[in-house]
Amino acid sequence: MQNNQLRNVAIIAHVDHGKTTLVDEMLKQGGAYRANQETVDRVMDSNDLERERGITILAKNTAIQYGDTKINIVDTPGHADFGGEVERILKMVNGVILLVDAAEGPMPQTRFVLSRALELGHRVIVVINKIDRPDQRIHEVIDEVLELLLDLDATPEQLDSPMLFCSARQGTASYSPDVAGTDLKPLFDTILDYIPAPQADLDQPFQMLVSAIDYNEFVGRIAIGRVERGQLQQNQEIAVCNYHAPDAPAKKAKAVSMYEFDGLGKKPITLATAGNIIAMSGIGEITIGDTICAPDCVEPLPFVKISAPTVEMTFSVNDSPFAGREGKFVTSRQIRDRLMRETLKDVSLRVTELEGSTDAFNVAGRGEMSLSILIETMRREGYEFQVSPPRVLYRTIDGQRCEPLERLVVDVPPDAVGAVIEKLGSRKADLLEMNPVGNRMKIQFLIPSRGLFGYRNEFLTDTKGEGIMASVFEKYAPYKGELSRRGTGSLVSFETGEAVAYGLFNAQERGALFIGPGVKVYEGMVVGVCPKQEDVVVNVCKRKQLTNMRAAGSDEALRLVPPRKLSLEQCLEFLADDELLEVTPENLRIRKTILNHEQRMKSLHRKK
Repeated sequence: MQNNQLRNVAIIAHVDHGKTTLVDEMLKQGGAYRANQETVDRVMDSNDLERERGITILAKNTAIQYGDTKINIVDTPGHADFGGEVERILKMVNGVILLVDAAEGPMPQTRFVLSRALELGHRVIVVINKIDRPDQRIHEVIDEVLELLLDLDATPEQLDSPMLFCSARQGTASYSPDVAGTDLKPLFDTILDYIPAPQADLDQPFQMLVSAIDYNEFVGRIAIGRVERGQLQQNQEIAVCNYHAPDAPAKKAKAVSMYEFDGLGKKPITLATAGNIIAMSGIGEITIGDTICAPDCVEPLPFVKISAPTVEMTFSVNDSPFAGREGKFVTSRQIRDRLMRETLKDVSLRVTELEGSTDAFNVAGRGEMSLSILIETMRREGYEFQVSPPRVLYRTIDGQRCEPLERLVVDVPPDAVGAVIEKLGSRKADLLEMNPVGNRMKIQFLIPSRGLFGYRNEFLTDTKGEGIMASVFEKYAPYKGELSRRGTGSLVSFETGEAVAYGLFNAQERGALFIGPGVKVYEGMVVGVCPKQEDVVVNVCKRKQLTNMRAAGSDEALRLVPPRKLSLEQCLEFLADDELLEVTPENLRIRKTILNHEQRMKSLHRKK
């Protein structure tokens, strides 16, 4: 039996192809707002970090009413680092809307999310978005999408997917690439006609797979998922089990409160029926991948295996001379509890204690971006800690040491092609293909994940800020040998104190500084970048010596070059192997692992 009054659909795409903007318009045209209600752009990106960066980090659920049918919509992240979110969300839906930019065409993440949807046998509605871009190339992109479907072994039915042409910003959709639409009615109609209604077997015992977790200060954890079969009354007894722990006894619980998604909010319900996506609170230690079922029929559902992490960092207690001055949570116990709490929400994250240490933890994730989001979230919550440079996770396959490779796509102006290929070649990248796209060049590479560390800044410099780069994990392959991580050295502070103009003026001749006058520094703190491939010790606290012949202001005014302010991502990219990043709610400080200059030189000598 099918519940024809319901459709469950996810919107998947590469980053910046317009998923969240399309959901905005679907909500407006689906009647989620009152006529006089004030609205904001990208309303689904509710998290501060998401709004600041213009990206989606967490998958969000919403629902609209179109005629007699309720459409549950899941907005998914586009970044490869949040692929774990996308993989598990696809278990909740019966079909997907694949968005492709009319100018960029299919990108690495388009391939990744589409392959996951096709593996699950989902029906796909292809939407060519941003057709109002001046540099659109709709007809070429249509061919590229069909080639991608063929490449991913789509079934004949999936190859015959309906194709629509949208401008998410203007809220229009049409069936023809040459005729502009007036509203999103063609999209809503295609969802009703093409996406199958969920199966609704109401006579069987209740069963639901938890695909996402929300958290609320008042009710604790909220389990979100699609009801696979049966129905559940509020306050009914339930059992919680897990497919990967068949021997563990099922935990007894009660469905304290249940909600269904309605527009931007949740609506309390007393009865949950098969096919619907619901949220449920009242179960203490519930986690993603658990199955909630009737106590008299405990049958766990198989859960999609999340791809293993490829990048790791060490989070440790801050032990710099300025430790404990700026953070609210500084102890190893507080940091451990916070990291463990994060693993309950993010299934692709792994946290392990560092061997032989009680105050350091290895945190492994899908990429630098996901780990930097975690670091930024923690510092905003008042945590103070330090992190190591990112490093890739190696595997031994058939007796060979293997490393993760990424498929990298760059879209650059023609005059930057030579510089990009040369730089990536030195980072062990293999050129796969090169195609002109309009008046730009689209190049694909296969590159070791570690070859991308610290490359983004160089890439933006080489392409004068006009280049676009995107990568997604491809496979593990034999280790490709050593490669240099950074072509520059660091300017390291000689003593602890306060930076003054005289000391900075002398230091800026050695390289570009990260700090200005009045900034407190300590011995071993990195205060700038040196163009040579070696570290240089500078004394930024040095004051002009005063004598009875010379006054403080007798010389000409000192002109300081404005310091380079590094963002969190730039700091992580800059880190050398013997450096750490000190993270506090107020500051980001790069420092040497061994602060004392003499001890550092001895350690370096021993390694050589």
